[in-house]
Amino acid sequence: MKTNRTILLVCLSLFISINSIKSQDKKEKNLSIIPLPVIASNPTNGFMYGLAPGASWYMGDKLNTSISSGLGTVIYTTNKQLIITAKTNVFFSNDKWNLLNDWRYFITSQPTFGLGTGPNSNKVVDGGFEYDDNQFSQTIKTAQQMEFNFLRLHQTLLRKHQDTRLFYGVGYHFDYHYKVVDNLLDLESDPPVLTSHYLYQKAKGFSDTEYTTSGVSLNVLFDSRDNAINPYSGRYAFVNLRINPEFLGSDQSSSILWAEYRDYVHFSEERPRHMLGFWTYGWFVTSGDVPYLDLPSVGWDQFGTSGRAYTQGRFRGEDLWYAETEYRFPLQKNKETLGGVVFVNGTTASSRTNNINLLDYLDIGYGAGLRVMINKKSRANLTIDYAFGEYGAQGFYLGLNEKF
Repeated sequence: MKTNRTILLVCLSLFISINSIKSQDKKEKNLSIIPLPVIASNPTNGFMYGLAPGASWYMGDKLNTSISSGLGTVIYTTNKQLIITAKTNVFFSNDKWNLLNDWRYFITSQPTFGLGTGPNSNKVVDGGFEYDDNQFSQTIKTAQQMEFNFLRLHQTLLRKHQDTRLFYGVGYHFDYHYKVVDNLLDLESDPPVLTSHYLYQKAKGFSDTEYTTSGVSLNVLFDSRDNAINPYSGRYAFVNLRINPEFLGSDQSSSILWAEYRDYVHFSEERPRHMLGFWTYGWFVTSGDVPYLDLPSVGWDQFGTSGRAYTQGRFRGEDLWYAETEYRFPLQKNKETLGGVVFVNGTTASSRTNNINLLDYLDIGYGAGLRVMINKKSRANLTIDYAFGEYGAQGFYLGLNEKF
């Protein structure tokens, strides 16, 4: 595709400009800031341009304090979308405290495809949804484009348990969708065109134009990674149980469980960049009901890196399980500047209203990428990936730091 070839050429030109940033490795700096330009394209956003600055720093002695990191975006797209994010992972002195933040403000549009994975995911319930006496909705086999504004404020504070790598703590999480417009929804036609979002919201008793999920969480974290930005070894496990009561502002009371695990195995002590990484997470509605756009969905993890090949939110359901493995290797004999990756991922999601169970269908994505290490002390990488998936899905990705 001409667009993708043009984007790749632009990205290669960025390598030259970023070489000037690498000179900071010659100095001992506590704070490193990389003002990465965004030049990318995908079916959801069209052509994207803006800034995605990344930063890394230490809040204490480097001998006993893990590196902190932050990623931000200010992006505008040819589909008239505004995407502003700020995401941080902060370790305080001696790693006594760990602070996680995920703040987002979107004026955006996005296709949805119903609930569950597999060919039936466009259906809301078997045989359609009975919206009137003996009148059933028709299956929509195409993408269902939606427009909405979105505000997210998530913050989690964890305390280290004695002299271990185990942390525990609490968090507050606020998600607000408003000005929701279902472009395919047509209640006046005969028969009416009823979208998956509309039918789900009505079946569960939610508004189809505005909704809020607000709650607190209990969290347990184990993190023995040698570097949170670009790990060569160690393990990461995180469990978050989020409770969303109505008295905190949620439209309905509910609870959601997130459970995640990552592992890193390198093949050579001399070249630890030659390695295999594993990542998996499960995301489940454990009680009550949550609004459609707050349901577990691929690409909506904290750093939005899951599901390469697919648009954000391509797979959605009351239960979702995701797994990915990536083979990482150096491309130079004695230097660490250039590296490559190949990866494969799989997503399965349920639809409790459509009798689609978890693991009934598994949708696969795969691809390869290039890595350019632009800060050897923090191991910050410029990442360029191209991925392919089911149903003709494909995507180009430009970013900072490893995907997991």
